[in-house]
Amino acid sequence: MKKYFPILIAGALTLTSCGETVGTVNEPPAETTSAAVETSAVQTTVTAPVTTSAPETTTAPAEEVPPPELTVTGSTTLEVYTDIKVADMVSAENADILNGDEAVDTSEPGDKELTVKCSSGGAEFETKIGYTVVDAQAPVILNAGWSPEHLVGKAFDLNDYVGFADNYDRNVSLTYTGSVDPDAVGIYPITATVTDSSGNSQTWDLTINVVSSITPYSNDGPRYDFSQFLSDHAGEGRRFGIDVSQWQGDIDFNAVRDAGCSFVMVRLGYYYSTPTVDPYFRTNIENARAAGLDVGVYYYSADYSVEGVKEHAKWVAEQLDGFRLDLPVAFDWEEFGNFQSYGMNIHDLNEMFDVFYDEMQGYGYSSMLYSSKNFLENFWTNRNDRPVWLAHYTDQTSYTGSYKMWQLSSVGNISGIYGDVDLDILYE
Repeated sequence: MKKYFPILIAGALTLTSCGETVGTVNEPPAETTSAAVETSAVQTTVTAPVTTSAPETTTAPAEEVPPPELTVTGSTTLEVYTDIKVADMVSAENADILNGDEAVDTSEPGDKELTVKCSSGGAEFETKIGYTVVDAQAPVILNAGWSPEHLVGKAFDLNDYVGFADNYDRNVSLTYTGSVDPDAVGIYPITATVTDSSGNSQTWDLTINVVSSITPYSNDGPRYDFSQFLSDHAGEGRRFGIDVSQWQGDIDFNAVRDAGCSFVMVRLGYYYSTPTVDPYFRTNIENARAAGLDVGVYYYSADYSVEGVKEHAKWVAEQLDGFRLDLPVAFDWEEFGNFQSYGMNIHDLNEMFDVFYDEMQGYGYSSMLYSSKNFLENFWTNRNDRPVWLAHYTDQTSYTGSYKMWQLSSVGNISGIYGDVDLDILYE
């Protein structure tokens, strides 16, 4: 298709195609003359320089300012919530792109237009590029259920035993094939499927065990002595510590220090229906500091909105009340077993962590993300490379991302604490 370029000549707008004059439109004199030229792909608006003269003076024709050549450098089909800028999608020959740092809108699927603003030869141009946003990713299975126990006589809902999330949809469909009789003890194999609004789906097998009584949880495995922990993981640039909450009860932090512990992460509190301070928070943080241990805190969140995160970040800062921390405030969100009940998508929760991080920075505290290897790999995007506290209970982690701290056991045993405690390595 031919492209037409405007030439301003003595009050008339002449359209040319490849040097051939194809039409002239008379225009009244004006201090600024604009014309729009449309092709099947783009709409270009050109604002050209103007020469103004007295009536008795003959002026030379205004110099032609050709639109810059734009090249689409990236795909015009983008995945929803893609972080991409204008300059990542187009380049301009012999021109400056004025809005190159502007984010391209990928907030929802559909056909969209991108406005590219350029400057060339003293004139500014606006060109619209068409692009399409799609959701091509299947939902993520966060909790496959495997072989859950279901109490006989209780109504059966598969949502009680599995968890899943989508990169875009907040209301993913869950169906299954096979049958479960909740009123008859037995073993029921089924196949579950989750499908988003774009038709992307995941399918997996699991077995529902209808039982007369639920097996109580127990962990009778060996405990990890702190002295052995120190020996097994000794090395340059690392320190050893613990994280504690009300479940450890009264702690002798002097004994903890003497055992070789150098820092402690203290639970500040948690949020479900209302923010609640851990009953041992103030005692733990003051006694740990008095024993000479470095201190950080963590906050267990079940928030489901940006507004809630902001409100509770402020609450966390109020509980700290200016207390100087040596280590960050960790954001701990672990409600993945039934994630779909929160009405969020993956992007929502990642955004909530970014907001929490920024809010804590505003209150004068650094922050970091606490999560397991599984969810760090399959859920969290951590787009801004925030510090990470990795939870992976193993002798040698296979996690390949970056992390500041590693929680490697939940069954530690250390002098000064009765019962189990989490063991952590801090990398400096």
